[in-house]
Amino acid sequence: MLGINRLTHGLVLGVVSLPLWALQPAQAASTLSVEIDGLRSRKGQVCLSIFNSSRGFPANGDNALRSQCVRVKDKKSLKVSFRGLKAGSYAVAVLHDENADGQANRNIIGIPTEGFGFSRNPGLRAGPPKFGEAAFLAAGSRTAIQVRMRYLF
Repeated sequence: MLGINRLTHGLVLGVVSLPLWALQPAQAASTLSVEIDGLRSRKGQVCLSIFNSSRGFPANGDNALRSQCVRVKDKKSLKVSFRGLKAGSYAVAVLHDENADGQANRNIIGIPTEGFGFSRNPGLRAGPPKFGEAAFLAAGSRTAIQVRMRYLF
């Protein structure tokens, strides 16, 4: 008899609390503003890819959460916004596609010939940064980051 009362009490409590659960506010969408500094020319376009995991970061845009290319208008800086992101950890990869061919061009030994940059501006090394080195937390209604472009040639 005691088991049935506990079961009934649990069901009643669940039914009563269901409307309260439905009133919980939905997770607000965030806007990410990316300011890109240090462009060396007004040629071509700047392409950004946002990743929410290490899978494919930074080179495989097919695994990016979102990607966007914007024509360069000002040699000094550019601002790009992404709306509707959920709170979480993200990393951004940026390419200054100066010849607007949609690719990250490299020389004969594989070194990038176009500008690149990453969120959190990790230092240069023998390869691209890992997701954790570029990751940042997007929370609240607005998150702003700055990416400094780098050119090796």
